[in-house]
Amino acid sequence: MTAEPPAQEPPTARFGRLSWLFALTIFCGSFLLFLVQPIIAKELLPQFGGSASVWLTCLVFFQTALLLGYAGADRLVNAVPARLQIVLVVVLVLAAAVTLPIVPAVPGGPWRAGLGDTNPAVGVLATLAVSVGLPYVLVSATTPVVQSWYTRSLPGRSPYGLFALSNLASMLALFGYPLVLEPRVGTHAQAYGWSAAFFVWAMLIVACAVATRAAGRPAAPVPAVSTPLPTASQHGGWLLLSGLGSWLLLALTQHLTRDVAAIPLLWILPLAVYLLTFIVAFSNRRWLSSRALTLCGIVALLLYAAFTAWSSWPGADDNALPIGAQIGVFCGVLAGTCLLCNGALALSRPAPEHLTRFYLTLSLGGAVGAVLIGVIAPAVMNVDFDLETGMVACALLVLWRIRRQHRTLVIGSAVTALLVLAAAGLVVQQFYAGTVVARRNFYGTLRVYDWNQEVAGRARSLANGVITHGTQYLTPALARRATEYYGDASGIGHVMAALHRDPAPRRIGVIGLGAGTLAAYGRSGDLMRFYEINPQVIDIAQHEFTFLRDSAARVEVSLGDARLSLAAEPPQRFDLLVIDAFTGDAIPVHLLTVEALDLYRHHLQPHGIIAFHVSNLYLNLVPVVQRLAQARQLATGLVEADQEDEFNTASSWVLVSPDPKILAVPEIASVSQAVPASPTQLWTDDFSDLLPFLH
Repeated sequence: MTAEPPAQEPPTARFGRLSWLFALTIFCGSFLLFLVQPIIAKELLPQFGGSASVWLTCLVFFQTALLLGYAGADRLVNAVPARLQIVLVVVLVLAAAVTLPIVPAVPGGPWRAGLGDTNPAVGVLATLAVSVGLPYVLVSATTPVVQSWYTRSLPGRSPYGLFALSNLASMLALFGYPLVLEPRVGTHAQAYGWSAAFFVWAMLIVACAVATRAAGRPAAPVPAVSTPLPTASQHGGWLLLSGLGSWLLLALTQHLTRDVAAIPLLWILPLAVYLLTFIVAFSNRRWLSSRALTLCGIVALLLYAAFTAWSSWPGADDNALPIGAQIGVFCGVLAGTCLLCNGALALSRPAPEHLTRFYLTLSLGGAVGAVLIGVIAPAVMNVDFDLETGMVACALLVLWRIRRQHRTLVIGSAVTALLVLAAAGLVVQQFYAGTVVARRNFYGTLRVYDWNQEVAGRARSLANGVITHGTQYLTPALARRATEYYGDASGIGHVMAALHRDPAPRRIGVIGLGAGTLAAYGRSGDLMRFYEINPQVIDIAQHEFTFLRDSAARVEVSLGDARLSLAAEPPQRFDLLVIDAFTGDAIPVHLLTVEALDLYRHHLQPHGIIAFHVSNLYLNLVPVVQRLAQARQLATGLVEADQEDEFNTASSWVLVSPDPKILAVPEIASVSQAVPASPTQLWTDDFSDLLPFLH
């Protein structure tokens, strides 16, 4: 008998398996590409002072690395023979695996000691390049390469569905981080877990390479092009649309994180919305039309104009709308404007033969937008009107796209543009009303402004975003009075009264300078040592306010991250250490860990007090501090001051001491209350989660 020939596998079954393999590889690569972003950014936060700009600088790096990856992919696909492509990709992926795990340098490492101190943005970029640069570039590069292999191995199949799939994977990674991973896994374990997953993805890449070679379709270095090359105007349009989308993403993220907290949730929500617009735009073109996109843009711009006018109108309460509603409004604005940009990209996408060039142009636009807002704008502009600039540009884009459509839409777009321009102008006018000095750097935008208080007269305040960091009255008789959160009715005011019972000189440390208000409590013989990370704050406190130079105490100011400074100093023997870094802006979580508390105690007298200022619009940090005190068996007391007058505003202070007797003195005991035991998980340098503490 003759042997029967082996059964031939139906082509549809082979095509189905190949489709699943390519789809799984794209999904895993995109999942890793976006999961690494919050992981590495959270690891970097304590190294650079907990600033919200750390995340924005990370986005600049990721956009630039994506550009490098897509440029390499475009070159590889269009200039390298197919079989050599496969070999090169496999070799490079394995080379990237050698650089793992993705654990950046510890605080105080080489970039903090060098470029990171003088230019934090450069320090962040350098640390990212060393710790995650090669793996990130390789993952980003292989995504378009694998899509190219998919097109060649499965002719007639469009690869743009894989683009939508990759964005879906990115969204799952982003939402999975704050909701699943961050609350359960420490940051170092996250980094090692990602590194292990990279090896799994590398095996999938090898499997795709083997499958592509077995398909045997690509035989020439450059595939035959059956459609005309994209024109220069097409490239320019792609560049403009992708750059504007990137600008809007970073501007809105900055707006949210600047006044709330530098936490992964507020990083991720805008980025997820941005990716969702890509998914919607590229998954199905049936509903897409220039008119539909224009309407989406108009609705978003009107929402921005209405909310901005309402919140910026003189006399309006900036905090009348709950934080959840504010986040919803701005995410809605981002969704509509980015859908306008990304939908226009989807309508103008080229034939699959040119997809790597299309992706390259998109990544170039994204990188340009990110660099402009994340690096160049803080260096050359002393104010932050990035969001307003992006909204005006988007309104002009709507006008341009609608210019040849129905007259009603043209009129509606023109009215919308005028309203957006008026809203942006209102923000600018309000910012400069009474402004004496405006400064901007890596740590935010500082504004010094004068205003009139009904009872006490002319006053001068320091603000970062919507948060006030100190107020001084300009009348000589009142200029030395402590005000705002630090008035005599506040928790710190009562602590100072308790310390002043004893005429002996006191040593007082303060983390967070602001306008230098606490120096008003200094007496002759006292030492007051302030720790401040932002050099512009020091300059403003010394030249625009007089608290520091009018103080009777000897005042010292230490520039740099407080934890790094304290770790490098001998024991300071403070009678009082004030931790005043949580009233707004970004929350420097590394100042609220048990390791930080141990460092504070190292510099504290046995009968000293650590005073945590936890007044915050959006976060309840009392349970966090109480849990730290529980872990070290320290006494605590909570002082909630609600007195509102010319010298006091509502404030919350948690007092911590190794000696319960010091908190039992009348000046403190009469105003403090017991803090109940906290079931909160203990915060460490490896674990923290702000999400449960949002109001």
